[in-house]
Formats: sequence, C-alpha cells, structure tokens
Amino acid sequence: MRNISYQNDDVPKTFASYLVRFNPDEDIVLPEYLAAFLSSKQGVWDIKRRARQSINQTNVNPEEVKEIFIPILPVDFQKEIQKRYIDANKKRVLSLSLYRQVEQLLLKTIGFNDFKSVKKNKNIKNLKESFFTTGRLDAEYYLPKYEDYLQLIKNYPNGFDKLQNVCILKDSNYNPDETKEYQYIELSDIGKSGNITGCIVAKGKELPSRARRKVQTNDVIISSIEGSSESCALVTNEFNHALCSTGFYVINSSIINSETLLVLFKSEVIQQIIKQNCSGTILTAINKSDFLHIPVPLIDCQTQRQIAALIEESFTLRQASERLLQEAKELVEREIEK
Repeated sequence: MRNISYQNDDVPKTFASYLVRFNPDEDIVLPEYLAAFLSSKQGVWDIKRRARQSINQTNVNPEEVKEIFIPILPVDFQKEIQKRYIDANKKRVLSLSLYRQVEQLLLKTIGFNDFKSVKKNKNIKNLKESFFTTGRLDAEYYLPKYEDYLQLIKNYPNGFDKLQNVCILKDSNYNPDETKEYQYIELSDIGKSGNITGCIVAKGKELPSRARRKVQTNDVIISSIEGSSESCALVTNEFNHALCSTGFYVINSSIINSETLLVLFKSEVIQQIIKQNCSGTILTAINKSDFLHIPVPLIDCQTQRQIAALIEESFTLRQASERLLQEAKELVEREIEK
C-alpha cells in the first residue's frame, strides 16, 4: 500500500510500526509522484524483488527500500501527478463528509441524538427472565445499555420489525466453477464508508473454501464476526455477481432501500445489538437465528430517499477520487516506458 498522508484536520496522526515513511526532497521528487511511482508496475516490481520470506509472511527491509532507483521525471510532469493526487484527496474528504451527514440524518430520525444510555454495569434477572428465555448465561448479554438500545428502536414512531420480516437473507452456498474467473471480496476489501475498495480476481479452483456467497448489485454485506461487524458494504455494479466469504451475511429488502440498510447496520445502535448477540469461544460471532431477530426500525420513505441520494453522491465522489489515482499511476507507467 502506497499512500500520501494529507493533514485534512487538526487531529495528530500516528502510523503502525510495520509501515515505512518517506519524506522526499521536494526540490527533486514530489511526494505525489513518489507515491504514484511506488504504486506503478515498475515500482511494485522493484519492491517485490527485494522482499524476503520470513516465517508466515513476506517483508521488505526499509534499508533495502532505500536502494530503489527513482526515475527523476520532469518537474512539470510531476506537478501533473501532484494535481491529480490533490484533487483525489479533496473528493475523498468530501465523500467522507457526506457519509457523516447521512449518519447524522439517520441517528436524528430514530432519536439517537437525544439518547442517553444507562451507565450501570449490572442488572438483576431471574431465571425465567434470563436463561429460560434467551439461553444465555453470560453477564454482558444482560447489561442495561443493550436494553436501552433495543427500546430506542422500539420507540421509533414509524414502527419496527424483525430483520427476517424486513429483509431477504441470501445464505445459500454457491459452488464456483473451477475453470471460471471470479471477483472475490474479503473482509480487508471493505472500506470505512461502506464501500468495497477492491477484490481478488482468481479462478474457482484458486479461491478459498469460504468463497461461497454470490452477491448482486444493491445487496448489503455485513460481517458476522465480533470485532469486525462494522465491516458492512453496499454492492455496486462493478461487483455484481462477485463472491464473498461465508463470514458475511448478505441481505436485501423491498421495504428499506439498500443505502439505508447500509447506514443502519453501520450505526452505533445496530452495532451494539449485534455485539450483544455475538457468542462463541475462540471466534465470537452472531449466529443466523439471532441475526434474523435483530429489530429494524422501519425508516420513513422520505428519509430513505434522502439517505439514498447522499450515499450515491458520496460513492460517486469516492469513485472519482480512485479514478484520479489510477490515472496518475498509469501516466507514470507510460512515461517511464517511453
């Protein structure tokens, strides 16, 4: 991954120890051009040839990365690359801003803005109210805050219903043809704003055994694993008929549009309810039965239309941002080849 860190706010930033940071001499190489080169096929080749195999992964020593030769292309060309990166960053920031607007709109609609959860960390239940009803004996399941989140949805003026009555759950397995090529979406391909950032393209015989869910445009995919349940995404046209892992739930609805479903399942309210219902020992997750019983607020049609319009605009801006970065990389590749 080759990125530029732009300071778009006043929040201090840190980076992980496994990343390498470069501060180029801008009189020779502009940062945007360096990022584009390292992302180009020539740059990637040079990085990969320096990689070394360790126990479970392949690493590149930062000292060896310093030895990569950088073609010093004309300043005017580098500035063209810089312009595309700056424009891409502006579009990405605006896309995130629109998504935050959508979140606020939804939370205001369901009354979350005035919501105050109980801070108590204990609850008293008899067996009839607890284990005999839910089958759960873990104390966290009965924390008062979860009851507050559930009550918030049940108080929504437009009503609510169980997910199984609102959505279609697509959980049938698809067996890929061994000789056919597929797009495969993994957990790491899910962006923070509900977008799919990329995918693996491979033949059926090369895919992992968990690649068994086939998705279509406007489906919403939701990770079932606790700790990554926020990894929800809207399937756009470019990923129509792609495959995803069985670790995702795939849903669609004729009652609530896909954009609203996406924002709902990424909201704190639904995320907390998912967290409450996760169970297991080594790998905790929400099972199918509990997932289908999640209460879903029946968001009014006008709000749904507003959410859909804002999400569409947000996704369009993000796609335009990604196109600019792709253009920059391809320009560098062509210029080097010339």
